[in-house]
Amino acid sequence: MIDPNEPHEIQIAKQAKIIEALINRAERAHEVGGSAYSLFESAIALQGKVWEKTKDLERALDTLGRASSELEIAYQTQERIQRNLADAMVAMEGGFALFSEDRLQVCNAQFRELLPDIEPLIRPGLEFDDYLAAVNTSKYLNPDENGVIGRTQLLMPGRPGRRFSSFVMVLRNDRWFQFSCRLTSSGNIAVLQTEVTDIVRENRREKNRLIDQQAHFLQAAFDHMSLGICTFSSRSELLIHNERFGELLGVPLPLLKKGTRFQRIVEHVERHEILDRKDRRSDFAGWFRAIRRNETVQERFRRRDGISLDIRIRSLPDDGFIVSVMDVTAETQAAALLEQRVQERTAELMEANRLLQIHADEQRKIEAALRQAKEAAEAAHTSKTRFLAAASHDLLQPINAAKLYLSMLTERVGEPAANEVVSRLNRSFTSIESLLQALLDISRLDSSGAEFNITSFDLGSLLQGVAEDLAPLATEKGIDLRIVPSTRWVTSDKRYLMRCIQNLVVNAIQYTERGRVLVGCRLSRNRVRIEVWDTGIGISQEDQTRIFNEFTRAGGAGKSTGMGLGLSIVERACRHLDHPVRLISQPGRGSVFSVEVPMAVPGHASACENPVMEPIADGGLDLIVMLVENDADELDAMTQILESWGASVLAASSTAEAAALMQEIGTAPDILLADYQLDSGDNGIETIRTLRALAGAEIPAVIISANRQRDFVRLGDEMSFAVLAKPVQPVRLRALIDWKTRARVA
Repeated sequence: MIDPNEPHEIQIAKQAKIIEALINRAERAHEVGGSAYSLFESAIALQGKVWEKTKDLERALDTLGRASSELEIAYQTQERIQRNLADAMVAMEGGFALFSEDRLQVCNAQFRELLPDIEPLIRPGLEFDDYLAAVNTSKYLNPDENGVIGRTQLLMPGRPGRRFSSFVMVLRNDRWFQFSCRLTSSGNIAVLQTEVTDIVRENRREKNRLIDQQAHFLQAAFDHMSLGICTFSSRSELLIHNERFGELLGVPLPLLKKGTRFQRIVEHVERHEILDRKDRRSDFAGWFRAIRRNETVQERFRRRDGISLDIRIRSLPDDGFIVSVMDVTAETQAAALLEQRVQERTAELMEANRLLQIHADEQRKIEAALRQAKEAAEAAHTSKTRFLAAASHDLLQPINAAKLYLSMLTERVGEPAANEVVSRLNRSFTSIESLLQALLDISRLDSSGAEFNITSFDLGSLLQGVAEDLAPLATEKGIDLRIVPSTRWVTSDKRYLMRCIQNLVVNAIQYTERGRVLVGCRLSRNRVRIEVWDTGIGISQEDQTRIFNEFTRAGGAGKSTGMGLGLSIVERACRHLDHPVRLISQPGRGSVFSVEVPMAVPGHASACENPVMEPIADGGLDLIVMLVENDADELDAMTQILESWGASVLAASSTAEAAALMQEIGTAPDILLADYQLDSGDNGIETIRTLRALAGAEIPAVIISANRQRDFVRLGDEMSFAVLAKPVQPVRLRALIDWKTRARVA
C-alpha cells in the first residue's frame, strides 16, 4: 500500500491515514461487538498492526533524516562552488559570462564594463540575442573594422562537430579584444572576452620592421641589377630607384630624389636630347592611359652615342608603376647581324626553291609519264585477262571436239599402227590442254579480281581423286605412286587445292626416274600439312630460290618434264589462299613439297559435288539426252559419243531450238547437257530454266563450261545442276550422266 520509492512526507501521510482508519474501525467494532473476547481479540490484532506501522514510520523518519543531511551537504557544496566560481571570475583577466537556456546566468565585472554604454543591460536573465543586438549598436565599437555580430556567426561555425568560434572586436580607442564563444555539452553558452591589444600592436611593429627590411633588401637588389629600375607612386612620384637607371638615361642624382615626378624626368631627357627619337615626342598621356588599363608600355630608343635602350613601363597593384631600362645594344647588333644572315639565307633558299621548282616540274612530268605508263600497263593487263578469260571458251572448244573425235577413233581403229598414231595425237592434245589450263590458271591468279570458293570438305576424297587421275602417268613411268588415306576435313578452295596437289605430284613423277612418290598428311596444331615425297633427282639450293618462277625447271631435268608452270601455279594459288608452301630437297636424294591447310570440323559432303567417277558402265545408255552446244563440230562429236553409248540425242544450238524440239516430241528429256556460253547472249543457265519451266519438273542437268567463278558454282548448288569442266573426258561425262539419272530414278 505504501511505495518505498515515494518521498518520505507522502509515506508518512499515508501511514497516518491507515492508522486513523484502523482506530475508527476498532471503535466501531466495540460499539457493535457481541462479546468481550472478540473485542479483546480485535484489540490485540489492532495493536500488532499499530506496532508494525510504527516501525515502518520510524524507518521512514530515519531515511528522511539521512536525506535531509545529504541535502544540507549538497547545499553547502553548491555554495562553495559558487564562491569558487565567483573568485575565479574575479581573478580572470578578461570578461566571462555564462548563458543558460539563452539567458544570462552569471558574469564578472570585466564582462559588464567592457562597453560602458550597454553595462546597465547586463543583468541575470538577459537574452543572448538581446546582448548581441546591444553590442552591435555600441558607440565604443569601431564601425570600419567590425561587421555585424550574429548568432549564426557565433554558434554555427560551418564545420560539423565544431562547438567553438572566435573573432576580434576593435574599439574606438585602438583597443582590440578577442570575442570567444563556446557551446557546452549541456546546451549552455560560455562567452569569454580577452584583450589582445598588445599582441596586435607588436604585430604591427614587426610588420613595419619587416617592410623596412624588405625595402632595404629590395634597394640592395635594385642596386646590383644591370637593369635600370625606378618605381613611382599612384601620383607619379618617385619612390625607389637604382644608380643604373640614372646612368642609362643620363639623369643627374639631384633629380632622382624621392618625390620627383615622372614627367620632370621625361622632360629632362627630352630637353637634353639624350635619346635619338627621330623628331618624335613622348606620348606621356598615352603612357598613363595604357598603365591605367594594366597594359605594358614598351619602346626602344637609341642614345646619341649609339647605345640601344629598351624602356618598359608596367603598372603595380597599388596603382603605381615601375619603369625598367635595359641596354640591348648587343642584342640589337646580334639581331641586325641575324637579319643580314637571314636575308642572305633567304636569297639562297629562294634560289634553291627555284631549282626545286624546276626539279618538281620535271618530277611531275616524269610522274605523269609513269602514271600513263602504269595505266597503259594496267589496261594491257586487264585487256590480257579479259582476252584470256573470253578466249578460254573458244580455245577449249576445238580441243574438246578433237579429243571427242579421238576418243571415238580409238574405239573404231583396229590396226596397231593406227592406234599408235591416235595415241600420239591424244598425248599431244593432252599436252596442249595442260599448257592451256596452266596459262589460264596463271591469268586468273594474276588478275585483281581472282575469285575463290572457300568451303570445308573431306581431304581423303580429294587425295583419292588425285590418285585416280595420275595413276596412269605413274604406271607409264614405272613409278610407285602411294596415297596415304586421310579422314581429315580442311577449309580451302577445293578446285585450286586439288590443282596444286596434282601439280606437285606430276612434278614428283616427272623428276623421278625410279623409286616412288608418297603423298600423305601430318597434323600441325590446328592445320593439316599435305606432303609430297619423291626419290627423284632433287633440287639444288640455288634452284630452290627460283623454282617457283614461270617457265623454270630444276637443273638436270630432261626435255620431257613440262614447261615449268606447275610450281608457279602452286605458289600463286597458295599465296592467295594463305596456305604456306615449303620445300626440303637434297640433290640426288629427292624432295619434299608441303602445303599447310586449315583444319575444319568434319561434316557432310554437298549433294551437288561431282560424284566419284566410275568406269563407263556396260550396256546401252537408254536415255533421251537434250544436247545444247553452239559449236557445230563439238555438237557433232558429242552427239556421236552419246549415240555410241545408246542414247537418243536431241541436238540444238540454242535455248529456243531446244525448247522447240522438246515441244515437238511432246515430252521432257531424261537429262540436259548444255554448254554455258552460247551465241547472241544466250547461255546454258537460261536453257535449264526454260526447259524446266516447259516440263513443269526439275530435269537433271549438266553445264559444260570452262567458267569456274564462285558465283557460277554457287548458282549450280542453288539450281541443282552439275558442272563439267572443258575439255570433256568421256569417262567423266558417262559417270556424271549415270549419277544424275540414277538420282532421278531414286
